[in-house]
Amino acid sequence: MTENVPARQRGTVMHVRCPDRLGEETYRQVLELLAELSPVVQALPPTAALVELKGALRYHGTDARHLGEILRVRTLSRLRVDVRIGIGTSITVAATASAQVPQPGGVLAVAPDQVTAWLGRLPVEALHGIGPRQAALLTDYGIHSVGLLAAVPPATVQRMLGGRAGRTAADRARGIDPRPVVPRDLPAAATVRHAFPRHTLDGAEARAALLETVVRLGLLLRGRDQAARALTLTLTFAGGGRWEKARRLAEPSAHDDDLRLIAYQLMDAAALQRGRLTALALKGEDLVDGDQVAQQITLDDAREARLVAETAIDRVRGKFGPRVIGPATVFRRAS
Repeated sequence: MTENVPARQRGTVMHVRCPDRLGEETYRQVLELLAELSPVVQALPPTAALVELKGALRYHGTDARHLGEILRVRTLSRLRVDVRIGIGTSITVAATASAQVPQPGGVLAVAPDQVTAWLGRLPVEALHGIGPRQAALLTDYGIHSVGLLAAVPPATVQRMLGGRAGRTAADRARGIDPRPVVPRDLPAAATVRHAFPRHTLDGAEARAALLETVVRLGLLLRGRDQAARALTLTLTFAGGGRWEKARRLAEPSAHDDDLRLIAYQLMDAAALQRGRLTALALKGEDLVDGDQVAQQITLDDAREARLVAETAIDRVRGKFGPRVIGPATVFRRAS
């Protein structure tokens, strides 16, 4: 589709859609594969991303469609994840194209000289950026396709949808979208998981497992010299049900005391009664480097003693292993 188009005119924006409910760690791995193709990758959480291919085309010496096919092969072979890939001259064209790829995956490249005709055939609700309410309003006016929307004077579209929204819709229907792909990684995060060997209704067992994940998460963060500004607790129940809630810490921290306080508040918020837990995960989010965490002066001697002990315990774990020492509750559960 792009073979006879000069390289400088080829579509250079790639929009990648991963499967819904893709785990965060796997999503991060997909982003790493994208970075192997191009240094300009914009994460669009929770499961999409943009890639600027202009420089990558020269570097790899191939066309955009082929790069899309390479990416798909890599995600399938390395991660067992299929992706839907759209390629076009702008973010709007690429994102609209990726949405037209049938599941589970594939590559659709729209050449620059085909943009107008290709967009024009689509129903108006298929245009990336047009929401359901806007689509319904345009349909009420008899504008059923992107081609009809492109044919309407921009001033008229502005009166229908409002000033800014109308201008944007009119431009995008014509394939006009000057937005650049802006490099953006996912915010740094660290996740620790625990799977119960059997479904548990025991609140004490669940709390002990949560404490274990707190200890492991704190050790992981301190080993990275990072601190979390927020925690997210995810509970998975028999039958596949999930419960998830996040809460911010008063100050960024990687200390067990601070993480445990928020983790217990999250568990209490879940109000577990007869839910049969199968797994839980605790994620530290919005991470910062340790040197960015202000050292608070405290008059709490007990807390200071625990922090000193925590440092000593970390040294012991570093020498003899992470499970050699820990809270008594965790060890009683494991025995």
